[in-house]
Amino acid sequence: MIIISNRIIVKIITFNFARAITIFPFVFVSDKRSKEDKVLINHEMIHIRQQIEMLIIPFYIWYLLEFLFRLIQYGTRYDAYVNISFEKEAYVNESNLDYNKSKKFLSFLKYI
Repeated sequence: MIIISNRIIVKIITFNFARAITIFPFVFVSDKRSKEDKVLINHEMIHIRQQIEMLIIPFYIWYLLEFLFRLIQYGTRYDAYVNISFEKEAYVNESNLDYNKSKKFLSFLKYI
């Protein structure tokens, strides 16, 4: 994982909803202080693991399709974003700094 501080990339890609985004193997954070936020970095590490489990490209295809489905379902970009199964798994487990050690293969599926 390579952490890069770049507010513009984070704002554009996340529609200004998040402080970080993971594009394997990079984690872009919105400011230098975010590099030290253990919970935020753990959230992004969960995404790294999800991306590896899904062989990277299929992860992004699934993420985009689920986002579009959730956008139709919920009507707003923010609600669509927070209801993506990958995001749900990461948000629920971000405070557990050992989560990736015990994470089961494709465990994001239980958050659909």
